[in-house]
Amino acid sequence: MSQETTAPRRFDFEAGEVLLVDKPLTWTSFDVVRKVKNTLRIKKIGHAGTLDPLATGLLILCTGKKTKQIDLIQAQEKEYTGTFRLGQTTPSFDLETPVDAELPYAHVTAEQLQAAAQAFTGPIQQTPPLYSAVKINGERAYEVARRGDTAEIKSKEVTIKEFELTGISLPDVHFRVVCTKGTYIRSLARDFGQHLGCGAHLTKLVRTRIGEYRVEDALTMETLEALRPPRPEGDMPRPPRPAKQRRPEQRAGLEYFQAQATPAPDSDPAASAS
Repeated sequence: MSQETTAPRRFDFEAGEVLLVDKPLTWTSFDVVRKVKNTLRIKKIGHAGTLDPLATGLLILCTGKKTKQIDLIQAQEKEYTGTFRLGQTTPSFDLETPVDAELPYAHVTAEQLQAAAQAFTGPIQQTPPLYSAVKINGERAYEVARRGDTAEIKSKEVTIKEFELTGISLPDVHFRVVCTKGTYIRSLARDFGQHLGCGAHLTKLVRTRIGEYRVEDALTMETLEALRPPRPEGDMPRPPRPAKQRRPEQRAGLEYFQAQATPAPDSDPAASAS
């Protein structure tokens, strides 16, 4: 049953709730946890599985006593949809970093694409991206990567239960994947491109399901904002603060992506639309 309903629902966050959230683009999973915690005044809250900043879709939050279910939820299979772009590679395997190599892809046939998807179905060895939260000697791998350093990350076995190509419009290949915990779809994009000999990176990713929980039943951040409880009686409102000019938000590691998404100051929207 959808949590996004017209009739208001009463939540008991202390007793425990499992909240399904549709994570916005560029938000980290911790951004969502922090926003929901502060907005709804929840004392105990955590998420059941990280979602990359450049991915959208289902993020599950557990509150109160339901935080005990986090490990159980994390262990369930995941479903994703998204897009690989052939012929280009990036250090992060997605749009966080600039293209570092271009290779011909026009020779790739639909049959070769289907064979590649089949080759990565079932148990596979996968190496996580250096731009990831994997720990290397106590440090997050992405911190090493953003300094310009390199490090070796060990491969691990994951299982791709289903790998369906839902559309082919070269250089873009659209897909649906069902996989086990710990699978990096960015690494799958890298490996898919290497298998075809033309390189590839991830340009879009949506998590659509975790176990039986589906993104169609998730709440938007706007809906969660509307659930903000009234100020307790007797709690004096804070004095108004001087208005500040808001600056475009910069999230760590996303400077390149945000620069590409932001039009230049002298750009002409009408000209770009022609």
